[in-house]
Amino acid sequence: MNGRVPHPIPYQGSKRQIAPLILPYFPAKVARVVEPFSGSAAISIAVATRDMAERYWLNDAHKPLVDLWRKIINEPTQLAHGYEELWNEQLGQEREYYNIIRARFNEAHEPTDFLYLLARCVKAVIRYNPRGEFNNTPDNRRKGARPAEMRRRIEGASALLSGRTKLTAWDYKKVLSKCEPNDLVYMDPPYQGVCQVRDQRYAPKVDHDEFCDELAKLNDRGCKYVVSYDGRTGDKTYGEPLPDSLELLHLEIDAGRSSQATLLGRDHKTFESLYISPKLAAIVDVESNPKLRQKSFA
Repeated sequence: MNGRVPHPIPYQGSKRQIAPLILPYFPAKVARVVEPFSGSAAISIAVATRDMAERYWLNDAHKPLVDLWRKIINEPTQLAHGYEELWNEQLGQEREYYNIIRARFNEAHEPTDFLYLLARCVKAVIRYNPRGEFNNTPDNRRKGARPAEMRRRIEGASALLSGRTKLTAWDYKKVLSKCEPNDLVYMDPPYQGVCQVRDQRYAPKVDHDEFCDELAKLNDRGCKYVVSYDGRTGDKTYGEPLPDSLELLHLEIDAGRSSQATLLGRDHKTFESLYISPKLAAIVDVESNPKLRQKSFA
């Protein structure tokens, strides 16, 4: 696909910026890419852009997000038109209009309203209050992506994923139980990693020990998977590492200078961990990307 990679959902902390550093550790072609914690589906979109898979499975515990993906993939023209109407109607009353759409979304969870909120809210973070109401505030410095640009993103993502994508809002364990050896499973669970931007009410927290047990089951079935799970900035580490008992290949991605460090006048780089399953490590070239280096398990 020519041109820029289309990302309709402007998630901060998504893997869209470092996807080119992750994909060299995927097989050149797989039957299906599965994302149990799909979020903005940055990895699946990157894979589809490069025609590296035949089919896709996007799952997320947050049903409104899955409903939005269903609209993006299956009804792109209608969604783009609806977004354009909202974008134009807000002009001159941006803050008040945002509050109106937020209240309406909390009543009906309509995908077009959700897309507008994500385009306008601070850092595009999905955040809810204890009553289950979306409560992130608008970024008053911007109006959201212009309609023509959002249409390009929506239609581009639809062209890549339409007709070959399964969509579910299941618990991740149910998804993993149905993965097969011919799949490539990419996992970026919530609450781990260096960004720490997801609100704890967005999705149930993933228990570390339970997650490790699920990875062991994938190993037993000979499944191929990649996990983004922890990381570090300077001398500060984030998240609990995955255990040596899983026999994973542990790499670090040089994700560049930390934005927070830049604000503080420091020169700390961010390194994000990437864990590769034994079955996948046996068939990929770990020296193919100079920005990745293997860590010691000592």
